[in-house]
Amino acid sequence: MSAEPVGAPPTARPDPLALVRTRGYVGLLVKAALLGIPISALAFGFLAIVHELQLLTYADLPKSLGFRATPTWWPVPLMAVAGLLVGAAVRHLPGTCGHRPAEGMKLTGAPTSKELPGIAFAALASLGLGAVLGPEAPLIALGGGLAVWAVRLLKRDMGPDASGAVGAAGSFAAISALLGSPLLGAFLLMEASGLGGAVLGMVLVPGLLASGVGALIFTGLGSWTGLGTYSLKLHHVPKAHLPDIAQFGWAVVFGVVAAVVGEGIRRLALGLQDRVERRTVVGTALMGLVVGVLALVYAEGSGNDASEVLYSGQSALDPLLAGSARYSVGTLLLLLVCKALAYCACLSSFRGGPVFPAMFVGAAGGTALSHLPGLNLTAGFAMGIGAMCVAMLKLPMTSVLLATLLLGTSGLTVMPLVIVSVVVAYVVSLRLAPEPAAVPDGRDAQPAP
Repeated sequence: MSAEPVGAPPTARPDPLALVRTRGYVGLLVKAALLGIPISALAFGFLAIVHELQLLTYADLPKSLGFRATPTWWPVPLMAVAGLLVGAAVRHLPGTCGHRPAEGMKLTGAPTSKELPGIAFAALASLGLGAVLGPEAPLIALGGGLAVWAVRLLKRDMGPDASGAVGAAGSFAAISALLGSPLLGAFLLMEASGLGGAVLGMVLVPGLLASGVGALIFTGLGSWTGLGTYSLKLHHVPKAHLPDIAQFGWAVVFGVVAAVVGEGIRRLALGLQDRVERRTVVGTALMGLVVGVLALVYAEGSGNDASEVLYSGQSALDPLLAGSARYSVGTLLLLLVCKALAYCACLSSFRGGPVFPAMFVGAAGGTALSHLPGLNLTAGFAMGIGAMCVAMLKLPMTSVLLATLLLGTSGLTVMPLVIVSVVVAYVVSLRLAPEPAAVPDGRDAQPAP
């Protein structure tokens, strides 16, 4: 504790509700609602471009070159090209083209306008060509940066509190429908940013308003264009049984295993990241080759499409659950290993978010374990998602909601099991994580702002 001089007046603490009491806060809410319209439309367009790039590079391009079907080796050169593009962008464009996904969901504020083109290009090259990452992190950065940039064009003297609230509103709008519900996106942003108390209320209200408007825009554009909403959904969820003692035992097992696997993925990704950044372009291309080879190994070993290893896994969750009967345990284990290693390689070098691949790895593991006695498929699927998400993201509330709200009414049935698996995975992963290094004066090291 720092001591104040004797007799000195107490230092006044800033009032986090001061902005709410001003007339400008109503204007801030209006801006948040208005910003939700164009930013959510741009986010929808971004996701549509990613989807079209995936179809163009993985399906249409091989056919135009004379192949009847996409060859199993196709991901190898495809991912090498992706690595070259992303590595060159990270090396030469302003900033780092978005946050490093191996470091988790780190929200450090809205990027500057100069950094936005690099973030968009690196994300499109990563996600559109097959990197095992999700769109949530680029959308959060792009939404926040575009919102702050747009408002500052009209009001250059905007204060830091208002700027933070505007940036948060833009991020809320950008991912409003991506996770299946505006509330899930809100929980993700709140928990990842560490906001609380009165500050949370100040930022949350305009953020929720922008998120609600954004969800309406996503729905409207999806219906108007016929492209859908690009929202996370499961259409065929098997009925879940009421939890029993055996399944609670499995919840503990899921938590421990997910913590060990998640910590292994994270440490390997961080170790690879250090090596990639020594020679960014060559290193990212090599990681792309690794991902392509892993997809080839899975395709040759299982007879299934290599695309099950590529991409975020968001659109593959529904087919995995609905068609679980056609996957043998051996195929599921091969998919799990190849997807986890490809996820690790992409975390170290490409640009995107860590959420959806963590969900898919957990879902594949839970589906494989559901072949064992005493474990229902739906329960295993949900516990795998929740435990792996918290092991990778360190966001327990978001992890529980992702695993349960996704499953609808069955999710409510298995929620107690998911909570147990998430808590166990969270505690064990924190125990497995290395202790923070100490700074020279002996105080605990604090994360960089």
